[in-house]
Amino acid sequence: MKIPGKIRFIVLISSIILLQNCTQAAEGSNAAPPAPELPVYTVITSPATTYQEFPTALEGKNNVEIRSQVDGYLDRIYVEEGSYVRAGQPLFKIDSRAYGEQVNMAQANLQAANANIEKAKVEVDRLQPLVAAKVVSDVQLKTAKANYAAAVAASSQARASVGNARINVGFTTITAPVSGYIGRIPYKKGSLISRTDANPLTLLSDISEIYAYFSLSELDFIAFQNKYPGATLDEKLKNMPMVDLVIADNSIYPQKGKMSIVDGQFDKTTGAISVRAVFPNAQGSLRTGNTGRVRMPQMLSNALIIPQESTFEIQDKTYVYILGKDNKVTSKPIKISGKTENYYFISEGVAPGEKIVYTGIGALKDGASVKPKAISADSLLRARPL
Repeated sequence: MKIPGKIRFIVLISSIILLQNCTQAAEGSNAAPPAPELPVYTVITSPATTYQEFPTALEGKNNVEIRSQVDGYLDRIYVEEGSYVRAGQPLFKIDSRAYGEQVNMAQANLQAANANIEKAKVEVDRLQPLVAAKVVSDVQLKTAKANYAAAVAASSQARASVGNARINVGFTTITAPVSGYIGRIPYKKGSLISRTDANPLTLLSDISEIYAYFSLSELDFIAFQNKYPGATLDEKLKNMPMVDLVIADNSIYPQKGKMSIVDGQFDKTTGAISVRAVFPNAQGSLRTGNTGRVRMPQMLSNALIIPQESTFEIQDKTYVYILGKDNKVTSKPIKISGKTENYYFISEGVAPGEKIVYTGIGALKDGASVKPKAISADSLLRARPL
């Protein structure tokens, strides 16, 4: 059957149109997706404070082992474990009866010695006129005088024995040498106490000030010496800013501390030197044996600041994405010199004025195009302060 030419023309036109539509659809499916719109900010410098932290063990200003200086039975305990006592307050009482009798005996010996002095003096006084009249030999007088001197010496010795006996009686009442908190008391009333006991009666801790001891490596110590002004180490310590104490729950102790002393030498086994910071502790919230971290501030006049969420890590190196003039990104390694809770301080890798991709970097690759949405670095700092 012969198809009319008009129909053939219509079919041909329809086929061409259909082919064009299919070609356009195929080209549309292979087209690149649009560039993602990502926030971008310009790197700035700003004054900032970064911190270096060191683990520390806390000790009270005075930690005194309370021991008995005499032997005897523990007669009384005046304090409770954990209680606060003031200097001079009675803590323990040792049975003093035996030491009281020693005082009585020493006093009796002193009286006898004094009587011997009087007896010897009478003899000297008796012989002196006889020797002057040459009735008796002067040898007898010299002997009498020697006996008198011996009696005086014996009296002094007896007097010292009285004093020593009274001191021992005083030692039977054990008082607090400093103000502080009483520790554990391992002995009970009636226990036999000796001066040679391995364990003390208790431990008294004066915590009006707390000493935080920590160690500096040799490199940290050299950096410390170069960082602060002063001709001597003491002057450098005085010029240091106050330090913070981060306690066990990661909160900041409300009172700031002052660097105090540095040990005289480095430990040969660890290569570190011991340092002490002193914190006031009038409320007694810190105790001997607490742990924490001493946080030393470091003032930066012109710090390059980058939000931590703008970085990513590959093989222990930290990178950021730099935005180029053609809106393509390039990864670049950076060197971190310090940090806060939200920001890194950068010493190498970026320069002020460079544009950094802020967020959404997880799917980016080198050479990828982005549609930058500018945000202000100042607005970031206002929203999330250093």
